[in-house]
Amino acid sequence: MKATRSDLRRELLAAAEAALATARAAHAAAVEGATHSEAKAENDKDTRGLEQSYLARGHAARVEELEAALVTVAGLTVARPGPRVALGAVVTVDDDGASARYYLAPWGGGVTLAGGIAVVTPTSPIGRALLGKAIGDVAEVHRPGGVREFEIVAIG
Repeated sequence: MKATRSDLRRELLAAAEAALATARAAHAAAVEGATHSEAKAENDKDTRGLEQSYLARGHAARVEELEAALVTVAGLTVARPGPRVALGAVVTVDDDGASARYYLAPWGGGVTLAGGIAVVTPTSPIGRALLGKAIGDVAEVHRPGGVREFEIVAIG
């Protein structure tokens, strides 16, 4: 069975929720570590509590980032895409005779969804190259090893 854009959005939303749950647990553990009685400085060189508080602050920022990602993924449109690659599109490309599929989403770059569809974001090199292209266009991805070209075969 072929995954629909709704299925892909749901799967990506579940991945974001799982990442958020993990980040919240890590934040709670860091806060506990920073406020635990054993984190109290024993001398002026002991920075365990301070380091734990920095870690807790970093985890709090990650939690905020993931909460925002959940909102943007939940609001991702699943309407029939237009003739050009836009956010929410599933793009099939020809990469030197091999077929690859990408889901252009606001979050989740690097996540692989059902059917081996790779999530790319508009800020990634592949996402930037695909955005705005139409079927038959060639997207160029500039990498340190040179330019890689993909032909847009389908937009779904």
